[in-house]
Amino acid sequence: MEVESANTQIYWDRLIMAVEIWKGFSFEAAHQLKNVEEGHKCRRLHGHSFRVRIYVTGDLDPDKGWVMDFAEIERVFQPILHDSLDHRLLNDIPGLEDNPTSENVSIWIWRQLKPILPALSAVEVRETCTSGCTYRGK
Repeated sequence: MEVESANTQIYWDRLIMAVEIWKGFSFEAAHQLKNVEEGHKCRRLHGHSFRVRIYVTGDLDPDKGWVMDFAEIERVFQPILHDSLDHRLLNDIPGLEDNPTSENVSIWIWRQLKPILPALSAVEVRETCTSGCTYRGK
């Protein structure tokens, strides 16, 4: 029994490494990009079905075999998503009112989450199925 326990520990010592996981979310919102040139389509008020991925990096828990419970990511982000972003005009949100681009939305989400999700490693925001950005903090 002692040998098996030692072998198990050696296995986990080799396996423990930083792993990045992500949890996906979506929200519907409108925005107007007032800083683009006249005539640009994004200067008009328009909406998107935004897709967000919240990335967390950490070591594998040797007992659970995971970095973090996905439900914990949802627990901390869902109130922010529901109360601040979903079915909103992004230009009305403090911190986004001047220029709510995907880049600025990802930074805004980072600033909301990082204090309550210290292992946060990236925020990805997609405004279409072919366009988006990833913010990894400073």
